[in-house]
Amino acid sequence: MFGKRNEEVVPNVETPIWSCTSDTCNVWMRQNFTFETEPRCPVCQSPMTQDVRDLPEI
Repeated sequence: MFGKRNEEVVPNVETPIWSCTSDTCNVWMRQNFTFETEPRCPVCQSPMTQDVRDLPEI
């Protein structure tokens, strides 16, 4: 009755992201969550570069 829930496992997929280029900043964001073609870091305002990460599928 009060057992462990069967939670669905969300698979990881290769996801395009933007990564901050600053050595002191670890900010990154999914590409599909940005509106700009070349975004700036929302924290330090440095340029961002395209990258790929294995992230849970949304």
